[in-house]
Amino acid sequence: MVGVESIVSRGIPRHALLIDPADQSPDVAAKRAIAAAMAGSSMILIGGSSGTDSDNVDRTVVAIREALELIEWAATQDSDAQTQERIPIILFPQGANALSPNADGITFMMLMNSTDPRFLIGEQVAGAPFIKKVGINPIPMGYLICAPGGKAGEVGKADLIKPEDLGRVSSYAAAAELYGFKMLYLEAGSGAATPVSKDLISAARNSTNIPIVVGGGIKDGATARIAVEAGADWIVTGTLGEQFENADELREVISNLITTMRPIA
Repeated sequence: MVGVESIVSRGIPRHALLIDPADQSPDVAAKRAIAAAMAGSSMILIGGSSGTDSDNVDRTVVAIREALELIEWAATQDSDAQTQERIPIILFPQGANALSPNADGITFMMLMNSTDPRFLIGEQVAGAPFIKKVGINPIPMGYLICAPGGKAGEVGKADLIKPEDLGRVSSYAAAAELYGFKMLYLEAGSGAATPVSKDLISAARNSTNIPIVVGGGIKDGATARIAVEAGADWIVTGTLGEQFENADELREVISNLITTMRPIA
């Protein structure tokens, strides 16, 4: 199984593609994952805020894993090609009913600003026995939903963090580190009209040393660059990937996003 240790380390800003099994077939998901891997993405996240279950999640994970392993094997047959480890496939579940034993890891997260105990601890308790039984690598993560929040905020019953709530996000970030979380995710919601504000990211960055993940509403490299300059270590795009049926087009779009978002050496 691919190791996940590097995911929680800081360094060059990285990109992750979020794939929602409810919005695409396993075959289409696999093609998009290949495009992302070839473009330079560093992680595939599998999950969604609604419509996912263990069946469609597992079928999607297996299809992506088989496709990426085939690409990896093909690379080893080319003596001139540089071989590299398959990028990790990580569960980003809506709850304990949307897990797969075939993933490399799972974001074992607390929706810190939820008003419902189910998302603070309930789903985690329900899913923990399965995660331990099958040996999925957990990545403890604090998860914060920021305005506008979208479906994720609605389903998670989040008390949304507004752009002006700098002190609040700062306190949450500090608490996440003290809890022992290895990552902090700032989420604006899938397909959000506006991404997480740079001021919120900066406030969180100034309050914690753990990697910060930013997702929701990031539609291009320029937007991703703003988040990176504010302190993001990971940029997640999901809806962006669903806009392209052609894998070559998606590969080019993601490659350009990654190039644009990273600081010039």
